Amino acid sequence: QVQLVESGGGLVQAGGSLRLSCAASGRTFSSYGMGWFRQAPGKEREFVAAITSRGANTYYADSVKGRFTISRDNAKNTVYLQMNSLKPEDTATYYCAAKYYIGTYYYISQYDYWGQGTQVTVSS
Repeated sequence: QVQLVESGGGLVQAGGSLRLSCAASGRTFSSYGMGWFRQAPGKEREFVAAITSRGANTYYADSVKGRFTISRDNAKNTVYLQMNSLKPEDTATYYCAAKYYIGTYYYISQYDYWGQGTQVTVSS
């Protein structure tokens, strides 16, 4: 069982930055691939970024590539999402998720555990 708690969301002006954190419980955090997803009002939840269990590989949605960076610190059981050059269209609730099994990182169905989300609002 893994419990995930996101933090770091807030209100920021367009062009600004935020860093989201996701703290995980449990001793096996380093066994899980981690992902960030987001969901805007009235829209489906979408993939943002992911990182493999040891941090060797990262994956990004085209919409955030070059602006967002995912990283993890397995000693702290934490995964981060550094978000730069934020745009109003980045406004959403951001969720972190954990997946145990090898496979694609892009689909919601591949993840076993989810956090409750943190709100990010980007004003124009």
